[in-house]
Amino acid sequence: MLEDDILSEFRASHALLEGHFLLSSGRHSAHYLQCARVLMDPMRASRLAAATAQKIPRDLRQQIQKVVSPAMGGVIIGHEMGRALGVEAMFVERPTGTFELRRGFALTPGDKVLMVEDVVTTGLSSREAIKAIEEAGGEVIAAAALVDRSAGSADLGVPFFPLVALNFPTYAPDELPPELAATEAVKPGSRAKP
Repeated sequence: MLEDDILSEFRASHALLEGHFLLSSGRHSAHYLQCARVLMDPMRASRLAAATAQKIPRDLRQQIQKVVSPAMGGVIIGHEMGRALGVEAMFVERPTGTFELRRGFALTPGDKVLMVEDVVTTGLSSREAIKAIEEAGGEVIAAAALVDRSAGSADLGVPFFPLVALNFPTYAPDELPPELAATEAVKPGSRAKP
């Protein structure tokens, strides 16, 4: 899949939004990717996962034994990545604020894991998910995401393979451009800020 094809998938599903958005990282942006919308069509989700899997070098791809993604945003793409790679997929969630495996999910010590996200902006939730996977006995050998919004700055501590890099600018609350400062921010994501 070429970048134009990927962006066409986002536009066709109305997943690329414009306005004033408060991101889960606490930063502000004039653009928001609602990956849940692009993934709500199972055939589109399957195509995007297969394309993402192809970004991972073959020798690394062949080592992957499990896919683990953070809930909520990573659940669908994680499941589809498991399908694309022919391995089990599970997710970590934050019932008390810290990621952990639940629902009977378990890793065998030493399982080679691919951690999959929908969007990476700062990499914080990815690193937290990786820590939880390692605490559960898995060895995270790579990470993947539909979208890298970090402008290449996210260091996940493992090789990172995004399907596409979209570098829309983000702003700290005290550095908003006038056009954003003049409008109220909307928080479209799944995670509420305290």
